[in-house]
Order: sequence, then structure tokens, then C-alpha cells
Amino acid sequence: MANKNSYFDNNDNRQLTDVFRELQETRRQYVEQGIVSTHKVSKASKKRSKNNMNKTYKPIHTSRMKTIGIFSTLVFLLIAFIVVILGTNSISAKDDSIQLSSPLSEAESKDVSIEINRHRLNAHNIITTNAALETVKEQVIEQQDIPFETLYTERSTLPKGEQVVLQEGINGKKDVTFVRSYENGELTDETVLSENKLEDYLPKIVDVGTSEFLAKVQAHLKDTLYLTKTMSLREGMDNSSKELAEIKTYFDVVLLELPNEDWCKVSYEGMEGYLPTSNLTSAKATPTMPEKNRIHKLLLKLNMDMPLNQSSGLSLADFKKILTGLPNDTNKVFANNYEVFYNVDKKYNINGIFLASMAIHESAWGTSQISREKKNLFGYGSYDSTPYASSYDFDSYAEGIELVAKVLVKYYVNPAGTNIYDGEKALATYYNGPRIADVNIRYASDSDWHTKVYNYMEMLYNRLDK
Repeated sequence: MANKNSYFDNNDNRQLTDVFRELQETRRQYVEQGIVSTHKVSKASKKRSKNNMNKTYKPIHTSRMKTIGIFSTLVFLLIAFIVVILGTNSISAKDDSIQLSSPLSEAESKDVSIEINRHRLNAHNIITTNAALETVKEQVIEQQDIPFETLYTERSTLPKGEQVVLQEGINGKKDVTFVRSYENGELTDETVLSENKLEDYLPKIVDVGTSEFLAKVQAHLKDTLYLTKTMSLREGMDNSSKELAEIKTYFDVVLLELPNEDWCKVSYEGMEGYLPTSNLTSAKATPTMPEKNRIHKLLLKLNMDMPLNQSSGLSLADFKKILTGLPNDTNKVFANNYEVFYNVDKKYNINGIFLASMAIHESAWGTSQISREKKNLFGYGSYDSTPYASSYDFDSYAEGIELVAKVLVKYYVNPAGTNIYDGEKALATYYNGPRIADVNIRYASDSDWHTKVYNYMEMLYNRLDK
């Protein structure tokens, strides 16, 4: 028997198909040389063969023999291939090999063995692996969003960098048809076949501000702005344009339009005109402006002709600021009674600062004998001939302040029939008008009394701006 490894040791890299092809060629050569026949020969046949050596056979017998030989070879190859597919570690007929045996002559008979290449492909593993691999394709339809578009528009009427959303965006809808491939449940490929729009998107609309002026003052149209210096309200956007009014520092206007960065259209006390933007600010940009505006409006009303038969409009904090810390209030009379002056201001609708100014003038800052001993800051009831003896006594400064307020309201500062306090009406017995000079006529014998009292009023009011 031939050595099993002799044939394959130097051919490790050959393929299985190459080995089969060489075996087939060897088989054909054996048949042609008569070493191997394509069918078994009995002893009787051998004898007849000798007797018929000189006989001539028809070609068809040779053709049949060749056909049978080819068929046998193909059957052999098919059997070998099936054995490989079924995963054997070698192809064999006996003892891990396939032995090709044909009816050879006894002298030339030998075993032909085929051994599988040591580096053969592991067909079993390949088949097992691919058999376990599950590949699935599916067609699906999914509804997806169509992202909305955002449209931006620049606006010079908005602060630079600010955005105002005019319309929120809404996504559209569409059906998308896919073909998806999976291997062992894992997505390996996705192909879009078609898209069908169901609903269009609604765009988001956004205004974007470009005004540096509005960004600086942190304001918008219709907001209140304040003047940082006195300016003229003009008919047009030019300093030579007609002047409509003078607007004082700290006073307020309403922003109507912004034609450009240098001029704006505003409203002031019912008038519309133009102001330069350079001297305007807002409460956000300058938080102290509203308070200064309020105080300066109050100060603007202060004059000799201001009506006394109405509240001052000041807050309790204002009265405290005005009446505490006065250098001449050595006895702290006014500092201790600022709340009393505030209350009568609101309750009896009379200017409380006017009352405090009267008390300062009549009591010499609360140092007079009548004020100290009788708690009477106004010298109420006094006559020039007997001032101390004729003046009223009060249990407290508050009692005297309230009585004088009621007397002035009922007899001096209101026209007859005016509704006053507790359902009563003004009698106007000494009424000559609501101004301080009008009160002077019937209240004090000093003709310059009203000027002296007004000077104290002016001093007290101006303490608000400190």
C-alpha cells in the first residue's frame, strides 16, 4: 500500500476540487492502459478473452466502456463530496480513507488512498454557522415628524439681540416606507422606499431686535422714559423745528415710535412730538428715576398759588424724611409728630406741609412758651393783647394739630357747602380763596404772614430732593 502522506505532504495548499480533478485524470489513464477496467471480469470471461483475442469488436462496446468509466468516476466524486458536506474529518472507505479498488490483475492490484488536506476548510463549521444565521427583511411604514422651519425678521423697534416669538412652530407629519434587514435580530441595513406627506409644518416666526438705543435704555415702544436733562419737545426731528413744550429733568414721556436711532416720537401731557434719544433713560436702566420723577412733579406744584384745600400727595415716608432731622427742631416736636401731620393731610384733605409750616412759624420751632406749656403750636385762640392767657391748652401736640386742621377746612380754605369730614359741609365763614395769601387776609394780622409761612413750606418740600 502506498504511503498515505506521500501524495499530500507537498500539496498542502491545494483545494479539494483540484484533488478530485487529479484523481479523475489518474483513473482515466488506468482505464486507457488497461490497468483498471470499468467492470468486474470473471475467470470464465478471462478465458473467453484469450480465445477471442483475435476477434474485432464493434466500436459501440468501447463507447459503452468509456461511458461506464466516466459514470463510475462521477458517482465516486459525488459520494466523496457528500461525505465532506456531512462534516467528516476525512473521506474514507476504510480506516479514514477511501480506497479505490477495481478488478485489477492480481499482480498489479494496489490500494489507492486519498487523504484530506491537513489544511482543509472546516465545512461542518461553515454549514453550522450559516445554518444558525437568521436573515430577515421586512417592509414597514412609520409616521414621522417634518421639522418646522424658523423664520427670522429684523426689527428696529426692538432692543438689539432681543427676540419676540410671533408664532410658535408646529411639526408636519409624513409616512415613510422602509425596507429593513436584520441578522439574528440586529438591524444591519435600512433603505427608504418612499415618503408621503400627510400634514405640512407651521413655521416658527420670530422678530429679532436691532435697536442699540432700546438695548441701552432697556425699553420698548409704549414704555415710559425719563429725561436726564431739560429738553424741548419739537414738532419734527430737528433741533431747529418748532418747540411744542419744555420738559424738565426727571420728567417722563411715553415712547411712541423710533424712526431712527437719534430721534424718537413721544407723548407728553397730551402732546406728541420728537425728542433726541441721547438724553432719555428708563426705570430699568436707571432705577432711581421714578422716585426722582415723583418728587420733582411734587416740587413743580409748589408755588404761592397752590391750593391748600387738597392733600399734598406725599407719603408717610415723605413726611418722615421732611420733618425728621431738622436742625432747628431742638425739642424734637416735629420729628415726634410727623405721623400726625400726615394723618390730618389725608383725613381732612388739607396740605399737611402747610400746617407744619404754620406751626414752625407760630411756635418758633416749638420753643415758644405757649407751645411748650400749652402744647399749642399755632397760638390758637390768642389775641394780640393777651396772647398767652387767651390761647388754648391741649393735652398733646396731636390734639392741637388736629383741631386747627378742622377749623381751617371748615372756615378758611373751602367754599361754602363743600363736603368735608364726618358728613359736615364747609361754612366758609372766613373764606377768601384756597391759596395761602387768601388765608392770610382773615387769619393773621401780619400782612406778610403768608410769605413767611410759604418760605418754610418751600424749605420743607426741598428736603425731598436730598
